[in-house]
Amino acid sequence: MYKTDWLEKRELLTPNRIALIDVAAGTRYTYRHMNRRANRLAHVLVDRFNIERGDRIAILSLNCSEFLETLFAVAKAGAILVPLNHRLVSEELEYIINDCQPKVLIYEGHFEEKVKDIQPRVNIEFYVRLHGHGGSGHVKEYEGLLNTAPVTPVHDTTVEFEDPFQILYTSGTTGKPKGVVLSHRMIFWNSVNTMIRDILPTDITLTHTPLFYTGGLNVYTLPLFHLGGRVVLMQSWDADLALDLIEKEKITMFFAIPTQFQMMLDSPRFHETDLSSLRFVVAGGAPCPSPVMEAFRKKGVMFKQGYGLTEVGPGVTAMEFEDAERKTGSIGVPNFHMEARIVDDEGQTVETGGIGELILRAPSMCSGYWNDPGATREAFQDGWFHTGDLARQDEEGFLFIVGRKKDMFISGGMNVYPAEVESVLYRNPKIAEVAVIGVPHEKWGEVGMAFVVCKNGEQLTSDEVIQSCHNKLAKYKIPKEVKFMDALPKGPSGKILKKELIKRGG
Repeated sequence: MYKTDWLEKRELLTPNRIALIDVAAGTRYTYRHMNRRANRLAHVLVDRFNIERGDRIAILSLNCSEFLETLFAVAKAGAILVPLNHRLVSEELEYIINDCQPKVLIYEGHFEEKVKDIQPRVNIEFYVRLHGHGGSGHVKEYEGLLNTAPVTPVHDTTVEFEDPFQILYTSGTTGKPKGVVLSHRMIFWNSVNTMIRDILPTDITLTHTPLFYTGGLNVYTLPLFHLGGRVVLMQSWDADLALDLIEKEKITMFFAIPTQFQMMLDSPRFHETDLSSLRFVVAGGAPCPSPVMEAFRKKGVMFKQGYGLTEVGPGVTAMEFEDAERKTGSIGVPNFHMEARIVDDEGQTVETGGIGELILRAPSMCSGYWNDPGATREAFQDGWFHTGDLARQDEEGFLFIVGRKKDMFISGGMNVYPAEVESVLYRNPKIAEVAVIGVPHEKWGEVGMAFVVCKNGEQLTSDEVIQSCHNKLAKYKIPKEVKFMDALPKGPSGKILKKELIKRGG
């Protein structure tokens, strides 16, 4: 009965516990209140829109409580949620919508013009507007629909554990976006992995990552709803606001990418903010520079690195508290229900300390890519998911990400892993951000090019950047050219878009 309806069970177990704080709206929701609103929306989907098992429901919105209500209502109805990246232009959204064919689009009024633009070229039956002032014509207003619906539970008893629950589209950095199909089984096991290693029912997390991204939905947000914790939801990232909320709401743990932690360090509020409520913080999405981690540790905050990805869940690896500092730079070890191997190009396991591709097998794996059997076959081989990430494992079993398989370049016959070079450059106290790529070279085949963003008020020359690598890296690994930028191009998850840098470096 409760396999796919976590809120219904939460209302039974912890009805009056605060589940969600929507910062932008200034509202606090108990589990009972959230469940009953989700029930109302589920009735709208089933009774008014005739949603059936497997139908897709798309949502285009900033982070808000209604986004999460929609997610749980979709689960109750046995449908599939498709969160849309609101940063995409109309043509990109049109491609995704035509690929997954949603029956309903729920959208925030802020994106009205985008919706109007794509409407003639997509086949959507029902439109629902959030934060509007009354529905008209083909567009229905969200609150008006909820007000007319009953609060009684809606259960689709035909839904199976393997049924799709979410389709999360990748950022499309290597071509057209792919829809990663996440089943109820996958969401459940990712939550279990997270609960075993990291979180408690008393935890309060800060969710600032967009909910159209697995880092927003599945790192801590859904596992905490499963466990009965509390989510403080930011509409979008703001370093000063994040620091204020940590102190005000007594945040106990949260996830962010390294760039966001650096932004917190750069804020004048960092040193005066009380961070004593934090049990730990986790960096993911990219290797975190050691100076960033050390700055938080000096404030008494346990700083860990983790690893995950949409296809196998964000909870792939974790780090115990006692290992976080002595194994700085490691992403930890595989979670309880997770298998990991490091293999060469022939699929053979490399020796300890050797570099190869990280492959994974777990009950939290996705079900493949929507409408793309070719990409599914390529990524899943003999039951293992091939991540495309290069890694090594030390003698204690701790994993270290070396870089992306596609990012590696060969200089004078020697493999160069950009993440290793970037790690050294980040030690320069004047560098805020850096990314290294391989560019063609007449003599060596390829050499390194570093793209550098200096910290506010700081200046560097190319020679100074290159010199900071001497005696720390072999000569063939040291970048031969440096380009300075005001900011590095990033995707919606905050990851640096090296594809864009390659265009500029060519």
